[in-house]
Amino acid sequence: MDEEQTRSNAGSDTSGQTAAESELSFEAAATAKPTVSSSETAAVTPKPSEPEDYDSKCVFCRIAGQQEPGTELLDCENEDLVCFKDIRPAAAHHYLVVPKKHIGNCMVLKKEHIGLVEDMVAVGKTILEKNNFTDFTNVRMGFHVPPFCSISHLHLHVIAPVDKFGFLTRLVYRVNSYWFITADYLIEKLRKEK
Repeated sequence: MDEEQTRSNAGSDTSGQTAAESELSFEAAATAKPTVSSSETAAVTPKPSEPEDYDSKCVFCRIAGQQEPGTELLDCENEDLVCFKDIRPAAAHHYLVVPKKHIGNCMVLKKEHIGLVEDMVAVGKTILEKNNFTDFTNVRMGFHVPPFCSISHLHLHVIAPVDKFGFLTRLVYRVNSYWFITADYLIEKLRKEK
């Protein structure tokens, strides 16, 4: 093989290397350590995907993940739920109890979710007690039914006192209507499910 062929076989190297020198260069390149720093590598490494039970576009998922600094979480003593004040309160006490896990709405719940709903109700009662409201006969707890949900993330409305509701509030939170069902109604419905 003449020198010109050797150059073309070595990747058109015009530096005048012989075939042996060229072969050594390829071996050196193949075994060389990377020159990129670990911080540069991290910049191009894809980030792990979000958990299946989290939706970054969902405001309640972001609130549950404490990524919405404007929303104060109330101490609800349940590691799977968060509670906060409704931004458009219908009464003096209007709280939302929300699972940290993204669940679309009350219509996707199954029999195995009864415990979740019961926990949401218990948290609602606890929050009312912590805020010096204990007349549970004057409380409305329930869920809006799709398509009447403002946020597509399961949330329990805890509202009191009911006897102070205005006309529109009574309509929006009407017991067991086409658009709003109580927590008790939902639990009974789930218990009857096969």
